[in-house]
Amino acid sequence: MHVLSNPQAKVEVSNIFCFSKDSLTCQRLHLTSARIPLADLVLCGEKRLESTRTNSAKMTETETRNHLAGKQQNGGAMAEISTVEDVFDDTYKEKEGPKPPKMMVWRNIILMALLHFAALYGLILLPSASASTLAWSVVCYLISALGVTAGAHRLWSHRSYKASNPLRVFLALANSMAFQNDIFEWARDHRVHHKYSETDADPHNATRGFFFAHIGWLLVRKHPDVIEKGKKLDMSDLKADKVVMFQRRHYKLSVLILCFLVPTLVPWYFWGESLIVAYFIPGLLRYAVVLNATWLVNSAAHIWGNRPYDKTINPRENPLVAFSAIGEGFHNYHHTFPFDYATSEFGCKLNITTAFIDLMCFLGLANDPKKVSKELIIARIQRTGDGSHKSG
Repeated sequence: MHVLSNPQAKVEVSNIFCFSKDSLTCQRLHLTSARIPLADLVLCGEKRLESTRTNSAKMTETETRNHLAGKQQNGGAMAEISTVEDVFDDTYKEKEGPKPPKMMVWRNIILMALLHFAALYGLILLPSASASTLAWSVVCYLISALGVTAGAHRLWSHRSYKASNPLRVFLALANSMAFQNDIFEWARDHRVHHKYSETDADPHNATRGFFFAHIGWLLVRKHPDVIEKGKKLDMSDLKADKVVMFQRRHYKLSVLILCFLVPTLVPWYFWGESLIVAYFIPGLLRYAVVLNATWLVNSAAHIWGNRPYDKTINPRENPLVAFSAIGEGFHNYHHTFPFDYATSEFGCKLNITTAFIDLMCFLGLANDPKKVSKELIIARIQRTGDGSHKSG
């Protein structure tokens, strides 16, 4: 596991990037043959090296990002640089003048209304469902959710761990069962969300209210800045990913089979559940609940909760969202340390996704999970937290 970082480790450096303590812009420190505690160097902006900086050139976070992390070699350590574009860009300025008019997407409005009416009917049918069907619905829920959380989010959006081909195929199939846009589009929009959070370029800007951040953003045309910034992102890593691009090419068929046919036909074929119950409960009700659990991360976890790691940003720690979204509700932590595979300081607590990734690592199907060190977390809490942090 990559851990960032050992505060006692010392490293010889000639050029290294770190984040400034007082701003979100990056500075390149030109250091000459110095052995410096690694915790002082880095990483994510916890400390500055005023005494050793001889020359600095300002640059934005879009150009580099420390994912870092302490590979111990003979008492030393190496910092690792990743270029995934998921770090907030404070150089972006919203355009002055009136906002563009909202353009309704009536197809989405009608389909979402029909889905939620169908989900309500599924609730009415719950008492008539067999125990096996209810258990199957939970299984489908977990598989769908993992396709989003462990797949599209932590693996493909943030590259916070590495997965073997069998695991990648499973997560791509699970993502199709979730039916929340293909992996490529999901990851692109999510990277834009992190890079331009709570601005016009954020697809689900929570400053526009709970309803917009939750579902409204899907019912209207995207703000022009969302489209513009999305086109400028470097998505070469996903374009080169054969699993991602295969799923993108065959997305509609995979959704039909995995989101609707499989959840419906399994209980009907194997234990004689009625097609009506099978379609409306493990099919549509399960799908609607997974959607809303994911949307709560964009809405509730950006509005309600505490901010123990960074009080200057909107995302919050929300245990209820963490429970429903199998670990994605520790959102203040996640936006502070987006490269951490656990999206939380507390490991598997209310975090089924982290437990799943840990299990995959134990089985040899995943590796290289990136994790922030306790020292850096404490330093960040002391510097920018709202004072609400608890140790566990």
